[in-house]
Amino acid sequence: MNDRLVQALAAIDAANAHDPDRAEGVPAALLYGQRMSAELARLFPGASEPLQIAARGQHIERWTSPRSAYPEGRAGYLAWRSDLARHHAACVSEIMRRVGYREAEAARAATMLRKEGIKRDAEVQALEDVICFVFLKWYFAPFAPTQDDGKLDRIVQKTARKMSVGARGRALSEFALPENLARHFRD
Repeated sequence: MNDRLVQALAAIDAANAHDPDRAEGVPAALLYGQRMSAELARLFPGASEPLQIAARGQHIERWTSPRSAYPEGRAGYLAWRSDLARHHAACVSEIMRRVGYREAEAARAATMLRKEGIKRDAEVQALEDVICFVFLKWYFAPFAPTQDDGKLDRIVQKTARKMSVGARGRALSEFALPENLARHFRD
């Protein structure tokens, strides 16, 4: 791993170490970033440096913009997600420039974090696949019981829809989802 990459990942980790949510014993954003990096390395071992940095910074400083600061409902949720994506992209690209990445490389990571070109851009899609795998691997089991069956079904359907065909197939082989939810990964 080259010096710039090490510095960029360390800067993201340093920012995420301030997350006050320590439900799992460590700052939640820090743990999430480490999980993202691990899944990226497992699923896409030849990932570019901008993709590696985008994966680690996917939730950089997420706690600074709580969902509760936005209106209830779908419109509020979408505004929150859009604002978060812009914030994550700005933070990560600034870190990249600060440690010596060219503007084009920083812009590339920002594009991925804003999910521009999902389903059309292989790296944006790879990032989305990793996000979905991290959700399914570490966050789905504790999340599922908090949702009613209909809402959980819609969430799983949307998750599967975001994934590439290959990732959906791999998810079916790696995760023991109940049949009523697994069917979304076959569509």
